[in-house]
Amino acid sequence: QVQVVESGGGLVQDGGSLRLSCVASGNLVSIQNMGWYRQAPGKQRELVATITRGGSTHYVDSVKGRFTISTNNAKNTVYLQMNRLNPEDTAVYYCKVDANGTNYWGKGTLVTVLA
Repeated sequence: QVQVVESGGGLVQDGGSLRLSCVASGNLVSIQNMGWYRQAPGKQRELVATITRGGSTHYVDSVKGRFTISTNNAKNTVYLQMNRLNPEDTAVYYCKVDANGTNYWGKGTLVTVLA
């Protein structure tokens, strides 16, 4: 069994920063990709950023230049540094871990950006 736990969400002012963390644990044979998704109220879940085991990254256009995804492979941890946040970034942020040929999701962490 694999567990995925996010942390680091909270309340921040427009223009502020937050750093999200996600730790995967359990029966991990190999992690292929890790990523962050978000779901705003009344909207579908969308991809924010992903990173492969080799370090290749991908970002949705709306966060390019503001968010940075990174990993500590030794700790099975992925981070999302979010800078210049704006109210449109308000959402529940979910971590997804692609491991053992299966996608594992965390329960999410809420990010609220005040105007």
